[in-house]
Parts: sequence; structure tokens; C-alpha cells
Amino acid sequence: MSDQSRALFRRQGLRCTKQREVIYRTLMACKSHPTAEELHDQVRADEPGLSLATVYNTLEVFSTRGLCRCLPSVIGGGAARYDADLSDHVHLTTPDGKVLDVPDDLSERLLDGLSEELIAELERRTGLRIGRISLQLVISDKSA
Repeated sequence: MSDQSRALFRRQGLRCTKQREVIYRTLMACKSHPTAEELHDQVRADEPGLSLATVYNTLEVFSTRGLCRCLPSVIGGGAARYDADLSDHVHLTTPDGKVLDVPDDLSERLLDGLSEELIAELERRTGLRIGRISLQLVISDKSA
């Protein structure tokens, strides 16, 4: 296990295991925002005995501890997808459920459009504190 992974997991209060490192390393390298099942298929090359339940449980822990984002499906019954890129950026969801990153320059422009005044008003009107902004654009299905 790499020293960097050990330090990261330790900072998050997580035990360092080979399975967690393989899952995290694979998710970090993945740009396709995989589902748990897709990630499981990828990590089995390195860890053939790794169960799908372990991948689900690990992704839940990673999401809870802030090591990745869980992107719930906007398509009824679709699987959640996961993203280890925690930088502020915008996602685009296609009709088949795939999630793509909006190019950085366009993400910045979209996120900059959410002024501090607008966020403050949203907090006042809802009585809730906004901790982080996640913007997901959904492509309409042309057949609908």
C-alpha cells in the first residue's frame, strides 16, 4: 500500500486495507463516473476475489468520509455513479444514465453564475445552510 493512500485513509479515520486502496486507486483513475458494478468489474483484474458487496460498502464509506462523491441517478431506478474528483465542477447526465464532466471553463462559468447573494437568499428562505454545491445538467431524451 502506498504511503500516500495510508496517509489519506488515516486522515479520514479509515483503516488501510488492500481492498480499499485498490478500489480508491481505480476510482481515482476512472473518468467515466462508474457505477459500483462497473467499478467492481474493473477492480477484479487486480483483486479477483473482491466481492460486489465490498465495493458497495467501501464506496459508501468513501462517500461518507468525503473521499468521493455519490451521484444519484436522475433516471428512475438507475444506479448511482461515483466520482473521486472532488473539485468544483459540473456534471452532464445523458439519457442512458452516463455522467460526463462539463469542460472546466464552462463549469467555472456556470458555477460563477451562482452568486453569493443568491446562495444567501436560498439559505434564508429554506432555513438550511448550503455546505457545497453540486450542479448536474440532464440531457433531455429527444424521443420524449
